[in-house]
Amino acid sequence: MAVDAYLNFNGNCREAVEFYAQVFGTEEPKLMTFGEVPPNPEYPLPEEAKNLIMHTRLNIFGSNVMFSDTFPGMPFTVGNNISLAIVTDDKDALQSAFDKLKEGGKVGMELQETFWSKAYGSLSDKFGVEWQFNLGTGEL
Repeated sequence: MAVDAYLNFNGNCREAVEFYAQVFGTEEPKLMTFGEVPPNPEYPLPEEAKNLIMHTRLNIFGSNVMFSDTFPGMPFTVGNNISLAIVTDDKDALQSAFDKLKEGGKVGMELQETFWSKAYGSLSDKFGVEWQFNLGTGEL
């Protein structure tokens, strides 16, 4: 199990992750854009979102740091644009941590299957810390 930092950007994620890759001498990041996501007719993708980064990551000195642009229209506040991501192959441990952290907190997305994971969810705990939960490696 790992706890990784997850940074959100307001439309400049590609620039930021390419900069950090150069600074830390990492391999070139694999970028997944919102436009590459399977379409959902209930939530049409605005044209301005198609080239924004949905997910990428860098391994910086042995630690995974993940990055994403915020979706257009979603709130973005500098200083609050970081969350901690629990990444594990142990579904029971993931569910247990999710259930305990949601007590007194606010669930953004219940643990559920997504196109990238058998179980993904997010919440803000009772202290206001943002958490993401992902079953699997979190790689593209």
